[in-house]
Amino acid sequence: MRRVEHVMGFPVSVRIDDEDFPEAPVDGLFAWLREVDARFSPFRPDSEVSRLDRGEQAEPGPDLREVLELCEEYRIASGGAFDVRLPGRGLDPCAVVKGWSVQRAAERLRAAGARRFCLNAGGDVVAVGGPWRVGVRHPEQAGRLCAVLDLTDRAVATSARYARGDHILDARTGRPATGLLSMTVVAPTLTEADAVATAAFALGPEGVTWAASRQACEVFAVDADRRVLRSEGFPAAA
Repeated sequence: MRRVEHVMGFPVSVRIDDEDFPEAPVDGLFAWLREVDARFSPFRPDSEVSRLDRGEQAEPGPDLREVLELCEEYRIASGGAFDVRLPGRGLDPCAVVKGWSVQRAAERLRAAGARRFCLNAGGDVVAVGGPWRVGVRHPEQAGRLCAVLDLTDRAVATSARYARGDHILDARTGRPATGLLSMTVVAPTLTEADAVATAAFALGPEGVTWAASRQACEVFAVDADRRVLRSEGFPAAA
């Protein structure tokens, strides 16, 4: 089974190799992601995030509380480089919401009986079963790859400047993080891979060592001088 839909501002594709897998869990997956977008988008004035930020909602619901706790965990771990509350801006937990929600979607597929599938959300991937081959886009040449991974029961996320320009800020300075061209993180879950990749990118060159030091995380980075840096266990394909 294969399906692609546009959700949360990017394409989400799912490929399930289990024979005769039913449509209903896949319908539920995309319904969940649309629900997350409606509830957590800072760009929707009626979302839970927007209402909480304006003080119209006293406390976050259980899901948003979990997301905000993760945001705080990475703010502390990164020494303040990663922060979803920046001066002059509203609350924006998108850097955590994407990986968290797609990981939740993958867990729904597992619970429905899927054993071999690949879920790709705007280039961030959860690979279950396997091995799966996953490419990492070259940070400056859209038609090329700079690495190919072999993944089994892992997730990979990349933070970079090529898609949205200098959109990741170093919250310590309030200025765009420009020390890296791209940062790719492989981790057990997309929740962790996505958040670590964003926090490491915000940290700049020091983020490579920081991300690689986190338990079960492997990294592949290209710095502003176009040097490739990667951890010893990065699962590059032969």
